Amino acid sequence: MLRDGVKFNGVKIFSATMFADRAQLGDKVTAWIAENPNIVLTEMIVTQSSDASFHCIAISVFYRQPPAQKPS
Repeated sequence: MLRDGVKFNGVKIFSATMFADRAQLGDKVTAWIAENPNIVLTEMIVTQSSDASFHCIAISVFYRQPPAQKPS
């Protein structure tokens, strides 16, 4: 759940079920953040779900992206 008053206009979801992919998930999030320096992170939520065979990790990144500047 997001905190009251936290505003965002974008969400990026990273998820993985395979062991090797789960181990690299944090690096993928970090790389995406570095590739998008114009965003302001507002919240990150880590979720795990499982069944008898698979474990899934999801990282939900909520962010605010400023409106594009119009050329003058």
